[in-house]
Amino acid sequence: RTETWQAFFERTGHQILERYGMSEAGMITSNPLAGERLPGSVGFALPGVTVRVSGEDHQPLPAGEIGMLELTGPNVFKGYWQMPGKTAAEFSDDGFFVSGDLAVMDQSGRVRIVGRDKDLVISGGLNVYPREIEQALDALPGVLESAVIGVPHADLGEGLVAVICAPTEMAPDEASVINALKVTLAGFKMPRRVFRVDALPRNTMGKVQKNVLRETYAGTFTD
Repeated sequence: RTETWQAFFERTGHQILERYGMSEAGMITSNPLAGERLPGSVGFALPGVTVRVSGEDHQPLPAGEIGMLELTGPNVFKGYWQMPGKTAAEFSDDGFFVSGDLAVMDQSGRVRIVGRDKDLVISGGLNVYPREIEQALDALPGVLESAVIGVPHADLGEGLVAVICAPTEMAPDEASVINALKVTLAGFKMPRRVFRVDALPRNTMGKVQKNVLRETYAGTFTD
């Protein structure tokens, strides 16, 4: 979150060094240790690593367009143990590993992560990236964190549901949240329902389990 980056800098005088990596490849990109660090960006590909933002055909997209982040280099693993089918599915024909992360790259090669491909919501034929909505939700007073998901909707295909972690008495109600989001978000990005919880479900790695949330709220628009 750029707000966290800025708040940390204002309090300490130090800039957070944002990087990007994963189990399958170790560290992949980084902002420079000595040089300009842009909040919200995970920086440039590390030496020896090649990254690209590609379309569904695995061809690089123009700078500024959102697509799948793919990578290759000596740091990338060879495949999943005894899972040849999964390995084949995760690599392009020219040997790039398909990260599963949506990203955008600027003209200089800086990368910004937009979100997970599996979390993309298609509502009314329009692509909605939950991370943008979550950032707006997290900025609201009383909201500690949030998760936005898509669940079945008869007319839209998927309807947006926001789940906010707001355990305090200062937590905003559903109407207040929706009204606040109208100031910053386009109409098609607006959650149709907002649910409040004391804590978001997480796996052993500490990542929010959106699959659990999708199961929990699957009947929101169909029951």
